[in-house]
Amino acid sequence: MKIAYILNTYPQPSHSFIRREVQALERQGVQVVRLAMRASDVGLVDPGDREEASRTHYVLRTGAARLLLGLLGEGGRAPQRVWRAVWLALTLARASDRGVLRHLIYLAEAVYVKHRCAAEGVQHMHAHFGTNATTVAMLAEALGGPSYSFTTHGPEEFDAPQALSLGEKVNRSAFAVAISSFGRSQLSRWAEFDRWDRIKLVHCGIEPARFADPTPVPSGALRLVSIGRFVEQKGQMVLVQAMGELVKDLPDIHLSLIGDGEMRGDLEAAISTLGLQNNITLTGWLSEADVRAELAACQALVLPSFAEGLPMVVMEAMAAARPVITTYVAGIPELVLEGQTGWLVPAGDCAALVQAVQKLEATPHDILVQMGQAGRIRVLQRHDSEREAAKLAALFQDAIAQVD
Repeated sequence: MKIAYILNTYPQPSHSFIRREVQALERQGVQVVRLAMRASDVGLVDPGDREEASRTHYVLRTGAARLLLGLLGEGGRAPQRVWRAVWLALTLARASDRGVLRHLIYLAEAVYVKHRCAAEGVQHMHAHFGTNATTVAMLAEALGGPSYSFTTHGPEEFDAPQALSLGEKVNRSAFAVAISSFGRSQLSRWAEFDRWDRIKLVHCGIEPARFADPTPVPSGALRLVSIGRFVEQKGQMVLVQAMGELVKDLPDIHLSLIGDGEMRGDLEAAISTLGLQNNITLTGWLSEADVRAELAACQALVLPSFAEGLPMVVMEAMAAARPVITTYVAGIPELVLEGQTGWLVPAGDCAALVQAVQKLEATPHDILVQMGQAGRIRVLQRHDSEREAAKLAALFQDAIAQVD
């Protein structure tokens, strides 16, 4: 079985879950062709990401002229089919804020993807995120390419489902994957009722072997870790504000903010204004090994997100046997259990976040260890990468069988 993964920007430090999924599929005998529109403009720190980049074919490196010639040539070979695909692209453009030109570019990319899939002997395409990568896969299928499916993560897809024609993407797909029950409910809002059976639940997975022997929760001064892109939806600014309150009673508390992004300058300014330079470290992006080392040195992960899908960093922290403080959003409450594996707070509520960290600090060490172990058991039961990849491989096989 040979599958093409259709991706926008790949690999990226914040999308290591895609790499793990691809590699788990390959371990189970699935051949995976990686087709990304563009390479990341972020420096790749992790060796696994750099290896993936070397195995990925980048569509836009073909050049605009060749992509345009490919689209014109396809129009000459199969005018009726191309016209139907053009009409589909224009329909998508009318719903979108991206405009007609951008969707014609997607169509040119789709022509390239279709021919690349034919040359590689690809039997099915799978995209991640219900955004432009899925648009390209859908257009490639309309042009006569293989069947397609896609995984939605959120929150971006659920912020603009109509502009992304999310329902149409589900309706035309062989199947659509949600990573949580919450995500499945959001896809069901926009898909036709008779297409609901195409919406499948497949969790993102972690590799248990990478967390085979987690270190015990440390004692001593409270150390926290937060991991994610520095963007508004991750809520790091609320965490910085909470740290400004927490240091009044916990002067030795320390927070490592792992990641980077457009809000870095704002976060640095807030840290300086609140005088937290000795309490908060901005590490930049780290390799997976260094992330695990940071988790090993902390008592808890804190993720104050305003919007999410189901964050991989929560799964990784739980696999590392660390309690989690996070928010009641999207699929998070399906995994994190209040008072058992961590604490849940309302998104955007600085006072509640402060109280949760104070509860963490007041919890006896042996109870923190128990909470960490409970979280580890729960995440390994629900998010094993090999088990979830096997579900996905079976869905691919069914989709291919339906075409044959």
